[in-house]
Amino acid sequence: MTTTTLAVLVPLLPFLGAAAGLLTGRTAPGYVRPLAVLPSLASLVLAAVVAARQGGGRAIDAATQLTPTGSVPIDLALHLDGFAVLVAVLVALVASCVQIYSTAYLRDDPRYASYAALVSLFTSAMLLVVYSGDLMVLLVGWEVMGICSYFLVGHYWETPEARAASLKAFLVTKLGDVPFLIGLFALAADTGTFRITGILGAVAHDGLDHPTLIALLLLAGVAGKSAQFPLHTWLPDAMAGPTPVSALIHAATMVAAGIYFVARLLPVFAASGAALVVLAVMAAVTMIGSGLAALAQDDIKRVLAYSTIGQLGYMSGALAVGDRGAAVFHLISHGAFKAVLFLAAGVVIHAAGTNSLAAMSRMSGLTQRIPDAYWTMTVALLALAAIPPFAGFFSKEAVLVAAERTALGHRHVAPAAAGWTILVAGLLAAVLTAAYATRLWLLAFRGRGAEAPDHGRQPVAMTAVLWVLAVPTIALGLSIGVIGDWFDGHRLIPSLTTAVLSTGVGLVGGLVTYGAWRHTTALAARVPMGSVVAHPDAEPALVEIEAIEVRTAAYGTAGDAPDPADPGRLLLGPLHRHAATGFHLDALYAALFVRPVQAAARLVRFLDREVVDTYVRGSATGARWFGTAVRRAQTGNVQTYLSALLAGSLVLAVAAVVFANVNAGS
Repeated sequence: MTTTTLAVLVPLLPFLGAAAGLLTGRTAPGYVRPLAVLPSLASLVLAAVVAARQGGGRAIDAATQLTPTGSVPIDLALHLDGFAVLVAVLVALVASCVQIYSTAYLRDDPRYASYAALVSLFTSAMLLVVYSGDLMVLLVGWEVMGICSYFLVGHYWETPEARAASLKAFLVTKLGDVPFLIGLFALAADTGTFRITGILGAVAHDGLDHPTLIALLLLAGVAGKSAQFPLHTWLPDAMAGPTPVSALIHAATMVAAGIYFVARLLPVFAASGAALVVLAVMAAVTMIGSGLAALAQDDIKRVLAYSTIGQLGYMSGALAVGDRGAAVFHLISHGAFKAVLFLAAGVVIHAAGTNSLAAMSRMSGLTQRIPDAYWTMTVALLALAAIPPFAGFFSKEAVLVAAERTALGHRHVAPAAAGWTILVAGLLAAVLTAAYATRLWLLAFRGRGAEAPDHGRQPVAMTAVLWVLAVPTIALGLSIGVIGDWFDGHRLIPSLTTAVLSTGVGLVGGLVTYGAWRHTTALAARVPMGSVVAHPDAEPALVEIEAIEVRTAAYGTAGDAPDPADPGRLLLGPLHRHAATGFHLDALYAALFVRPVQAAARLVRFLDREVVDTYVRGSATGARWFGTAVRRAQTGNVQTYLSALLAGSLVLAVAAVVFANVNAGS
């Protein structure tokens, strides 16, 4: 088969698996798991073959006209370059691991068939985005991911938290998609095509008439899909969905789509220095704000959610300084270790019988009971904190090196202001990242208190994939010399200055957090211990849904249970309560947008009920009264009819005489 044929099969196989799973889920439940796992694995193999054939060389393009439009054509096009084939391998790898993991995690879930089909459809949509060479076809995958996320985040629809989170994720991302769609049409109007190669060719010849406007419209969609400030608030709440879904959304699909889109069309954004500065400021605020918020969260998945937001900020920062190689490298590296973190968190949730970090800090013995999760999560947290020689160190350094070169004037793609903004924010975020990574590890694995009931050995399907994903977490950074040609052909090697600075501040953040933990642990020794535990035989998914209900009932949706042994409270001080709620952005948006819309809806309802309906009811009442009067006049008595006729004739005669006299007098 040709490379393009294999590339077509990569997104097609998960799509066919999703369709087959939905059709046979009820009639042949025994086929559900094979139909979930096998297409994803086959897609992974084919994506690896496509990557090997492409080899980081010249891009491969193929297209056929999808439909004649009469103006701007829409093509079913493939564009396979080094970025596309590597990201496709990442997506297929994480999706395959998630499907295998889910066979055990949601083993007794009554809605597993629809869940697995939606995950396959989600995977197919992201692969379509990755391989697509036409923006309209890319938009199809973009929107399919949005609707899949709505259903997957709301999988536990029995809980109010899951229902609200799914609706919030859908609405916030759609809020960004509206200007995004306008930007796509404006881009096609300026360049005359939806084909990515045609757009880039037009940009190279100064074919954009409105570069700043188009770039800012597109950035609104990117901010929503990739959870960047100010449209990031949906992502922490999306943790109400199953943990494997969180791994898929955060590591390989959905949130990576916006970053990947900007990387594919970076010359469009680079045509406007103002747009790059806006992107740099957005990335800087996202990195620092999410780091502070992560340091204040008590839910392990919310910590990881804010971590994802911050790491996406690093990727946006690399794009803001014009280095898409560094951005995509960090996207791939982050996808590997963040998938490990979320899937390992699922094992921790099962073993601890709770979904709250505050409760986990009161547990003990998890290190010995779940060694696979312990070691893989430790490796992934080291990669997250950018400690060498793990992948996160090399990919984060690539971002900081690009920012440094731009700030010092060695790169001229973006303004120097964008470089300085990303460099300073990146170093501050490195401190915060190391701090909340250390805090998470200490609270999850070095917590004090009574042991939860032992649920026995974790299923192999849940633990084996952790080690599979740990391999790229360890080896990806060390292999950058081999795969460097796949990232625009330039070497992503750390510089001495940024390596020393970022590693140094990271170590400081980790050590300070450890010291704060030692101090707070000594103080907390006098506080009574307690924990939330589950039944020893509970399935992981049931543990998770019960923990959501417990957290909601006890602490509200924020899950902010006080814990005197939490070093985050000591480090943040008075800022902690603000950071724990995401700096009250949800409350601000509720005051600025939600309440005015609700008030307008109440006004419209009042006008409709009391004004419009009054006229409708009045016309009906008048017609009824007139009908009643006419009905009463129909007595059936001929004498009554003749009397009325004579009276009417007399009235008309009198009126005629009066009218004649008036005319004569005038």
